[in-house]
Amino acid sequence: MHLTHTLDFVLLLLGASVAGVMLFNRLRLPGELAYLAIGALIGRAGFGLIPDEASARALAEFGVVFLMFTIGLEFSLPHLLSMKRLVFGLGAAQVGATTLLSLALGGLLGVPLGAALVLGGALAMSSTALLSKLLIDRLELDAPHGRMVMGVLLFQDLAVVPLLVLIPALSQPPDAQLRLLMLAGLKATVLLATVLYFGQRLLGRWFLIVARRRSSQLFMLNVLLVTLGLAWLTDHFGLSLALGAFVAGMLISETEYRYRVEEDIKPFRDVLLGLFLVTVGTFLDGRVIIDHVLLVLGLLVVMLLAKFAVVLAAARVFGATPGNAVRTGLWLCAGGEFGFVLLSQMSANGLGSAVLIQSAVAAVVLSLLVAPFLVQWSNRLVMRFVASEWMLRSMELTRVAAQSLSTERHVIICGYGRTGQLLARFVEQEGVAYVALDLDPDRVREAASAGETVVYGDAARRETLIAAGVARAAAVVVSYADVGSACRVMDLVRELRPDIPVVVRAIEEAQLEKLTREGAAEVVTDIFETSITLASHTMALTGVPLSRVIRRVRDIRSQRYALLRGYFHGRSDAADDPEATLERLHSVALTDGARCIGRSIADLALPDAGAKVSAVRRRGIRALNPEPELVFESGDVVVLLGTPEALASAETRLLQGG
Repeated sequence: MHLTHTLDFVLLLLGASVAGVMLFNRLRLPGELAYLAIGALIGRAGFGLIPDEASARALAEFGVVFLMFTIGLEFSLPHLLSMKRLVFGLGAAQVGATTLLSLALGGLLGVPLGAALVLGGALAMSSTALLSKLLIDRLELDAPHGRMVMGVLLFQDLAVVPLLVLIPALSQPPDAQLRLLMLAGLKATVLLATVLYFGQRLLGRWFLIVARRRSSQLFMLNVLLVTLGLAWLTDHFGLSLALGAFVAGMLISETEYRYRVEEDIKPFRDVLLGLFLVTVGTFLDGRVIIDHVLLVLGLLVVMLLAKFAVVLAAARVFGATPGNAVRTGLWLCAGGEFGFVLLSQMSANGLGSAVLIQSAVAAVVLSLLVAPFLVQWSNRLVMRFVASEWMLRSMELTRVAAQSLSTERHVIICGYGRTGQLLARFVEQEGVAYVALDLDPDRVREAASAGETVVYGDAARRETLIAAGVARAAAVVVSYADVGSACRVMDLVRELRPDIPVVVRAIEEAQLEKLTREGAAEVVTDIFETSITLASHTMALTGVPLSRVIRRVRDIRSQRYALLRGYFHGRSDAADDPEATLERLHSVALTDGARCIGRSIADLALPDAGAKVSAVRRRGIRALNPEPELVFESGDVVVLLGTPEALASAETRLLQGG
């Protein structure tokens, strides 16, 4: 009977979660809020559909375990050391100052010391899942404020571990707290030192033994065994389950199996984290929140303002510009999922009153609703209230303009990662100038110091493209595979310079239609080019003549890319070449006596002759794939595409009529 009740509970959560997440996705709201809202609806304060709260708490505990395991899995000592100033400087300052403010405010309001400490830690947290996704979507991960946000989030994730160790001791009577805290610290130190020392030596060998069996099922079972085994071990020693899971993730992160484990565990983590947030929502009591709505709103306002002020001040101390300090504060002032973890542990250990915990959970939920809007408005708020930002933006545009001022018929490369750098070297070797725009300050500094024409700037901004000389450029290339940003760039280019071709990089063929519809002259997809390269190497290694391989690859590319269709034929091309009858390109110069002058492409009906106008060069400017309504003028150079017979017929129509 108990098993039936538990299954009823799990099915209820899964069904409600599917419906809720679909609805919130349609409303463009974070999925975390969907889980919380579902929990509130089916909980004891809603429809009262939870049959067994003990099952709910047990499921929530498993969600925390796998969440902490993935945090440990992402724990990288070299990565921490490379960002130590931001992580242990700015991050520690933010969490420490926010917690101290909570202690001071709690003392004024009569909140017990232990409850105020954990509450401060809970409110200091921000949403790693939400903010990291927004940084990636907005291409701001490598921006100065993006690096600061990630540094603080990393320290917050680490700060949860000692807080989870402290909570059970803080829930004890005051006279026993010091002894229990010292005992917990000693046990944690001894246990962690032993596990880390022996675990690093044993775990790699053990995973090698398991991996040699070449069984994905066995490998997954082993990951679960290690994770839950270490969680059980720390719990057995009077510490938290989450601490053991974090240590398991840390140990596995030092092995070569880290990325495989990360992929295998991801479904468990996402599902259990969602169910954990549902169970947090079930603990919400709407009547308590309504009765204490002023406390909820007060906590929300104090949290947003206090965290914003703390991050702003700390970022300025660590050398951020006023604009980036304000941006970082706006990004980090809301709450996060680890706040729910700590608040649920407070509730489970009886640390703090129910009213205080309920109000804090409600305040964090409301802050998550506000967070996407604060991020969206951050740049506008900075430009509105930070006077120095206008000067910095002007200096940035001046640097971009200085690089492009002496160039003409150049290529604007949006993004200077590996792809952008290889492209720059190709065009430079052909004597074509380029201006590259990138948002990674370290990369820009390194490349610029080496003499490369790269500047810090956002290609998805109108003023940046103007400063980069889009009015004088020959082409624009989006070298990063982000459809949303590429569409913004093309929209601006179409507005500023509608005749310039834009070449865009994409990952999937499914993105081709959208990018082409938005105005891309060509879309180069990673999967298509990788497939061609693999096929060409395979054919060559299996004995297919190299000339045939090259011809086949060229044919495939010509079918896929309009700009690569055909080639210009010369005397050196053999008359008996098998390709002699294939489509080729041919240029026809229109003099004053040409019969087509004053007539449009459509009037001549060149496709009836089997040819197509591939491009028209007029006064040094080349229009690719011109519209049928284009009218020929004297001095035009018309580039035709077709077979030799079709080209001869089309040239006759252009020059003599017919």
